[in-house]
Amino acid sequence: MGQAWSGAKRVMAIKTAGMSGSGAERPTTTKNSDNLAIELCNINKHFGAVHANKNIDLPIKSGTVHGIVGENGAGKTTLMSILYGFYRADSGQIKVDGNEVIIKDSSHALHLGIGMVHQHFMLVDNFSVLENIILGVEDSFILKTSLNKARKELARLAKEYELEVDPDMLIEDLSVGQQQRVEILKALYRGAEILILDEPTGVLTPSEADHLFRVLETLKEQGKTIVLITHKLREIMAITDEVSVMRRGEMVKTLKTKDTNPSELAELMVGRSVLMEVKKSKANPKEVKLEVRNLEVKDDIGVTRVKGVSFNVRAGEIVGIAGVSGNGQSELLEAIAGMRKQASGEILINEKEIIIKGDDGAAKVRQANLAHVPEDRQEQGLVINFEQWENTILGYQDDNKYGKGAFLSVSSCKKEAKKQIKMFDIRPPNERLKAANFSGGNQQKIVLAREISRDPEIFIVGQPTRGVDIGAIESIHNHIISMRDEGKAILLVSVELDEIRSLSDRILVMFDGHIVGEADPEKVSEGDLGLLMAGVSGSGA
Repeated sequence: MGQAWSGAKRVMAIKTAGMSGSGAERPTTTKNSDNLAIELCNINKHFGAVHANKNIDLPIKSGTVHGIVGENGAGKTTLMSILYGFYRADSGQIKVDGNEVIIKDSSHALHLGIGMVHQHFMLVDNFSVLENIILGVEDSFILKTSLNKARKELARLAKEYELEVDPDMLIEDLSVGQQQRVEILKALYRGAEILILDEPTGVLTPSEADHLFRVLETLKEQGKTIVLITHKLREIMAITDEVSVMRRGEMVKTLKTKDTNPSELAELMVGRSVLMEVKKSKANPKEVKLEVRNLEVKDDIGVTRVKGVSFNVRAGEIVGIAGVSGNGQSELLEAIAGMRKQASGEILINEKEIIIKGDDGAAKVRQANLAHVPEDRQEQGLVINFEQWENTILGYQDDNKYGKGAFLSVSSCKKEAKKQIKMFDIRPPNERLKAANFSGGNQQKIVLAREISRDPEIFIVGQPTRGVDIGAIESIHNHIISMRDEGKAILLVSVELDEIRSLSDRILVMFDGHIVGEADPEKVSEGDLGLLMAGVSGSGA
């Protein structure tokens, strides 16, 4: 079975999990009478002055899907990173199948049958699928031997769990959904019986998310234990057996999913009642602020991704672009934001054409009072090794409010950072913390805060609430609606159909690089939108 651990090996690993190189510290053979795959007892973890996990108790039953929800920064990922061996708890106990263990690192966790699929994938882009699968667990000095053995086991796993992917494809050539399959296969190949998924649908299209849920059901039927970290309450209700709610580092409550509802979970997460629907008045659009005429845009390898697209966005309206990921939306946003040259066509801001010739395109559009929140916050929105205050001024560092000439006023920058932290509830509230150490949702808040605080005339935003919790979603949506009501022109791209339909005043649908339809969000059904997104015209939208 390649690198897959047999049940006997896993039991032995658990029994010796407390051992160091000098001998056994905590050998145990305790029988798990409660049928718990995992039990976390009184877990505490600090990062400096931040108490990320406070006396956490969490039992997880074998062969179930257990959801963990909470606002960004609530401590969910920290807790699971302790279970996976990325962090060591300051105090508390971890039990696997009833046996107390001390998990030294992620390799040790894997030996115990614990695998984790991270929100941001841990794959080598220029390696093949097969090479990524065996990386670090090669069982022969002759790489070809390891690859041949792995190929057979990978084919078996892919068929058994509906995770088909070409083993010879390079990671960089796969869709996001396919990359996630590779991450799950990698964990299963290493013998994972307990699988942790951190915000697994944050980067997936609706159809990819549906496929993932089918995979999780199959894993559960095979006896695997799934821990699902997510902020999407609809997913919690659809797929989990039990759900635990965390708030500000503490465990608030664990409930059977069938005994709760989204409103109760949202209130437990945030500590107050949360508006589950977007409320907005009718738009009052005025003059055209952004116009795109016959635009064509190519990707990095020269393939045309945007094909003769024309539309406009007026002051005081939100135009949403719906479409399955990969149909040209990303390249369209990048071209409008000045990050990618147009092959042909025109982009006009306040009736003035923006021509991108050099590397100063993004600066040009910022000077034209257009702000941009990119789809990929880590690659395009942040420098993750910079501190929060440094990311607050990114792209705007020449502004007089931050200093004059070559001299930067660090105190002014930090003052602005603290202001944005408070306004957007960025957690933890520490302007000296590196962006890499914030949760994904709080990274998103840093980018949104920076761009919205510029008070732009035109605001283009890709995936505004990707990986963001329900309380923050409400806040972000309110900010976007307020900007519209102030007369801003807003262009929104999102794979979340609910978000597109609830925020947009007009919906444009992209398929294969073309605008294939326009719809009124108050009249169009999700089914009609889905048909347009699939390239089926005449749907009545």
